[in-house]
Parts: sequence; structure tokens; C-alpha cells
Amino acid sequence: MSDRIRVAVVFGGRSGEHAISCISAGAVLRALDRERFDVVPVGILPDGRWVLAPDDPAALDSRKGELPAVAPGAEIAVVPGGWHELGVGELKATVDVVFPVLHGPYGEDGSIQGLLELAGIPYVGAGVFASAAGMDKQHMKTLLVAAGLPVGPYTVLRPGDPLTAPGDGPWFVKPARAGSSLGITKVEQLADLPAAVDEARRHDPKVLVEAALIGREIECGVLDGEPPRASALAEIHVDDKHAFYDFEAKYLDGSSSFDVPADVTPELVAEVQALALRAFEAIDCAGLARVDFFLTADGPVVNEINTMPGFTPQSMYPLMWAASGVPYPDLVAHLIELARKRGTGLR
Repeated sequence: MSDRIRVAVVFGGRSGEHAISCISAGAVLRALDRERFDVVPVGILPDGRWVLAPDDPAALDSRKGELPAVAPGAEIAVVPGGWHELGVGELKATVDVVFPVLHGPYGEDGSIQGLLELAGIPYVGAGVFASAAGMDKQHMKTLLVAAGLPVGPYTVLRPGDPLTAPGDGPWFVKPARAGSSLGITKVEQLADLPAAVDEARRHDPKVLVEAALIGREIECGVLDGEPPRASALAEIHVDDKHAFYDFEAKYLDGSSSFDVPADVTPELVAEVQALALRAFEAIDCAGLARVDFFLTADGPVVNEINTMPGFTPQSMYPLMWAASGVPYPDLVAHLIELARKRGTGLR
């Protein structure tokens, strides 16, 4: 019997962020100390099938501009305490903790969290409610406003609603429940709004139209504990060839640059960190979160909170914690220990 902690790293999934999840998982697999953790990679194919994946971080790298994907393998099903291989029936392997490195719908939105709660398997990150609230930008903003946090103007468009926008342009049109900047369009004129809404609805029938905020893009990480902590800040600089920090700028062309830590005053650092911790509490989050801000002329404004931020090598969340004195392997280990201590069930 091994005294190592058995960790299932789950990645891929059914969302449009499948490839980003794979890249994040590759970095997590590299970071896990095999003397401390017994690691079991589990992939979810785009059609929803779960498979045992090889423990090969290099296979999940983005190489030559090609994004990785989960490959077919031995299919498994989650059962209380672990999983079994399809066609076998009995418990195949027990699991101490699941690290769901999943982004977007069917992974970051409470879906897998509910499955793991039912199976009684502890997992890294936010619970069902916070995951769902953090994924849905409308309800996330409602909770942030209720907690007294500054949020920019926006409108919600459901199927059949008339096309409206808050105030004067420009605006950002977004799927309500997607990440990695998928389906987002910057709109300068109302005449371009219908096409932007159509693009967003390729990802989600519910759409947000947000007033564009003028200011520096700042991010802050939150790491749970007793009490939760806020990281050093990061600032994003987007190349002029991109209208905003879109999918290509984030993951493909390497044109964006970052300051970690951000060049801001200590007073502003403290203010943003305090707001990030309040946002974390407002949605009843757990484990970790990345909170995104715009530094406007009127002060910091919360853009959104991400309950399972990217863990790719260039992702802001691990970079901010590295700048705060928590190296990537220690960060991953801390999150796993938090999950084991928290367990499942109401808390």
C-alpha cells in the first residue's frame, strides 16, 4: 500500500475550451511531485466520454501552432469513491482527490462538481453554487453588486429579447457562460450589434452586452486558506493588432505582454486585493479564483471572477502566485491539501 495521495487530474471536456484545459493539465502534471502524489490523468473527450489518459505532459503541449486534444482510450465511469472501467463493473481505482482542470461549461460551471459531490470524492476548487455563479456572468455580476462591489454597466439578451446596449459605445458582446474570450466581439456602432450577438450565440443563447471600460487591465489571484490570501497583481498589455485580449492574444500568437507584479502604488495594490477577497466571498468561492479588474479614472471596477483560472505556463494565476512567493509545484500541492481537508458535502 502506498501512502502517496492519489490525485486524478481531469481535463479536456465538452466545452470550447477543451484545448486550453489540456494545456493547463499538462502543466499541472509536470508540477506534481510523484514521490508525494500518485497521479492518474483522466481525459474527457469532446463527446463527453471519460478515458484513462497517459501520464505524458508533453503530449498536452501546444506545438507548432496546433492545440492538443484528449485522445481515445480505455473508457471509464465515475462511481462512489473512484471509477470503474466500462464493461468490468467493479471498482477499478479509488481516488483521494480530483483536480478538475476544466474550463468552461460542463466543467467549470458546477457540472463536474455536482458529480463529484454525489460520488463523495473531494475535489480542488469551488463548489457547485460558486462554480455555477462564477460561470454565468449575469448572476456573477448580480452577486457582486449585492455585495457592494463596483461593476460596469451591462445588459442581458436572452433569445427573443430586443437588441439593446447600455449607454454609448463601444461595447463588448459576450456569451454569458463561456471563457477564454471565446465568442467575444468589440462593437463600435449599434449597426454591428446583431452580428456580434449572433457570434456570441454560437457559444451560448444568453448574451451580455457590456459597456467598454477605459482603464488598465489588472488581475489578482485569491488562494483559499485560513484566511484566504490575495496575490501580487498582474497587468496585461495587449498588442495594437488586437482590439482586446482575445483568444489569439491569450494563447496563440504570443503578442501580449505582462507585468508581474503590476507597476501600481502600494495603496492601489491593497485596494484591489481587498476587492478581490470580497469578490471571492461574494460568490461563496473556495480553493482558488482569479479576479479581473479595470483600473478606471474612478477607481478599480470588477470585470469578472474565474473559479478555475488557466494553469498554462503563461497563465496569470500561477505567475501571480510565483511572484508572491508560492512556486507552481507548491501552489498545486496546497490546492490538493485544501481539497482533502474540505471534503465533500455542505460546509
